[in-house]
Amino acid sequence: MVNREKTITEFIMEEQRRFPEATGDFTALLNHVRLACKRISFMVGRGALADALRAADGLNAQEGRRIRLDAIANDTFISTSQFGGRLAGMVSEKLPEPVQICAEYPLGKYLLCFDPLDGADDVDVNAPVGSIFSVLKAPRGAVPVTAQDFLQPGARQLCAGYAIYGATTMLVLTVGRGVHGFTLDRGFGEWILTHPDMRVPEETSEFAIDASNERFWEPPVRRYVLECLAGRGGVRGKDFNMRWIASLVAEVHRILLRGGLFMYPRDTRDPAAPSRLRLLYEANPMAMIVRQAGGAASTGREPILELLPASLHERVPVILGSRAEVERIERYHLESDQGLDQSYTSPLFKERSLFIPT
Repeated sequence: MVNREKTITEFIMEEQRRFPEATGDFTALLNHVRLACKRISFMVGRGALADALRAADGLNAQEGRRIRLDAIANDTFISTSQFGGRLAGMVSEKLPEPVQICAEYPLGKYLLCFDPLDGADDVDVNAPVGSIFSVLKAPRGAVPVTAQDFLQPGARQLCAGYAIYGATTMLVLTVGRGVHGFTLDRGFGEWILTHPDMRVPEETSEFAIDASNERFWEPPVRRYVLECLAGRGGVRGKDFNMRWIASLVAEVHRILLRGGLFMYPRDTRDPAAPSRLRLLYEANPMAMIVRQAGGAASTGREPILELLPASLHERVPVILGSRAEVERIERYHLESDQGLDQSYTSPLFKERSLFIPT
């Protein structure tokens, strides 16, 4: 028998055969999602040649900047995924309410949550961007969905994944049995399994955080970053590198390949909105992927996958990556909340910057 590269279609079919009772509906839905990602990859690759970088009319659900490629990616996810009759409804980062399946298509038993173009603000400078998605079971079966149907903890996700559109296009997927990466072979348009059983390295000397928000961080986060910056002469006894791409997909992809920690913690910039990343279609899918790869994902105070969403576009703090580092920050939060750590709440500390010597 000749050894050859395994395609994503073969991989998904092998997973389906592990469950004799499977109907094939879930497999068909995953095929639609990976087709949507392939179509978006093509449009991202064309960029200005497809007039995709100019401003688009309207704002997304979060009142952010929107380019035409945002709208293209959103429409591609919807049109590619709904016609197959496997979905009861969808939630998109770009739309304030759930997407109802067109009347001409049958209703299915699954829910799809997605961010069609994560990192879109930087697509004009050719930075890596991506798509994030996860699948839930519709709690009431094949009936028109309501917002309440989507408000399930991340632990109930059936699968999660992302596509990253960079120097190469990759799709990273978990169906609850590890994490696997597929590279798009543009020569014949198929996803090839190139990164089986991806694992977050346990040891790390990298962390990613937006240092411009340092003055708004809570004491436990400032404590962690300060210790890392102290390098070999500090309590950690080694030097750390600090990264920041400002794209969740790119940050998680680096962590899966090289290890590290990503933090978008709670801060005090806006008391009404202390967090930035959305739970349903950003934090939950990435938490499932990182957990399946041996890492951890937390708000700093509780596991992300245990949170019960209160609304479709709820935002939560996100700290994920190498398990030991996440657990360290959780411990710092606990000590701070219990008043056991006073070193980082003194007036002297509040007047200093972690990045500017005093």
